[in-house]
Amino acid sequence: QVELVESGGGLVQPGGSLRLSCAASGNIFRINTMGWYRQAPGKEREFIADMTSGGTADYADSVKGRFTISRDNAQNTVYLQMDSLKPEDTAVYYCKASKIYYSRNHYLLYQFGQGTQVTVSS
Repeated sequence: QVELVESGGGLVQPGGSLRLSCAASGNIFRINTMGWYRQAPGKEREFIADMTSGGTADYADSVKGRFTISRDNAQNTVYLQMDSLKPEDTAVYYCKASKIYYSRNHYLLYQFGQGTQVTVSS
């Protein structure tokens, strides 16, 4: 079993910053990719950013230059530094881990966390 637990969400004013964290625990040998998605009310869940175990990052156009993803492979943790937040960033943010190896050759395809609410409002 693998569990992903997000933290760091909350209420922030426009232009402010928040840092989200996501820790993966359980029977984990290594994780290929860790990242973040978000879902606003009435909208589809959308990709925000991810990072491979080698450090290659990818971002959605809507957050490039404002959000920064990082990870600690040894701790199976991924972070999302969110700066210059806008009201349209309001959503539930979900951590996703992809290709979670529980042995050298066997893996779980992906897992999402339960989500953390981010609200940007004055």
